[in-house]
Amino acid sequence: MTKARQISIVGTVVALTIGGLVGWAGSDGSTRLGDDGLPIFALCAALAFAINLIVFVPSFLAQTEHYYDLTGSITYLTVTVTALVLSDGLDARAWIAAAMVVIWAARLGSFLFRRVRRDGKDGRFDAIKVDFLRFLMTWTLQGLWVTFTAAAALAIITSAERRTLGIVGVIGIVVWVIGFGFEAISDQQKSAFRADPANDGRFITTGLWAWSRHPNYFGEITLWTGMAILALPILSGWRWVALVSPVFVTLLLTRISGLPMLERRAAKRWGDEAEYQRYVAEVPVLVPRPPR
Repeated sequence: MTKARQISIVGTVVALTIGGLVGWAGSDGSTRLGDDGLPIFALCAALAFAINLIVFVPSFLAQTEHYYDLTGSITYLTVTVTALVLSDGLDARAWIAAAMVVIWAARLGSFLFRRVRRDGKDGRFDAIKVDFLRFLMTWTLQGLWVTFTAAAALAIITSAERRTLGIVGVIGIVVWVIGFGFEAISDQQKSAFRADPANDGRFITTGLWAWSRHPNYFGEITLWTGMAILALPILSGWRWVALVSPVFVTLLLTRISGLPMLERRAAKRWGDEAEYQRYVAEVPVLVPRPPR
């Protein structure tokens, strides 16, 4: 067995184990199915993995990654609606958190699915989708991604304790709106840039992309930070694990699969160009700054 396949097995087991631990910790103070039934938080965490493992089967048989990103969004929508339907005593905080997840997932999922359909394939999966174990790990990690990222929202919706929105809740909503705006606007600007044949093979330096080299990632980190702030007043005990949400998103995008990969790819493609060198020197990699 190759090292890559061994890593895939370990990665799958670790992802399932960590997901189970988060589901257990987040269930502290969660409403339950019946008086002594399964905590709804844990049920939603299990559902996140189940959906991805189910869709993995036909995707591997068809050797396609076309439905990977779409499945991620559907998973967010499914666990959020499930939490809403099964939880008791929903308040304004719960409904607002659910609306945030639904709006974000619907927009991002449709955007990514259209991009894959337009481009024909996602090059990240070329060597992965032909290997059962590596492809399985990828789908399992998406289940963990949903569980981690949605943890704060699920903690809010499934909480057995309800509190008034308060100033902290309002701050969380404002931060989320700012982040969502950055992500949505920057994605739209880049799509419009790429749709112009005159920009073929070039890099975008206009709009929010003149403020940050990755404004969409800044928006993603910011909106989940806003969700975590919204959750703060109802967190206690093991439910503080929900704060893993913005931490995980930040680490994922800045240290693992986001900025490092894209920065290397851009440097390889345009690194010798003076225009690109000026762009890198003048524009922050993540946190926006108005153009000089």
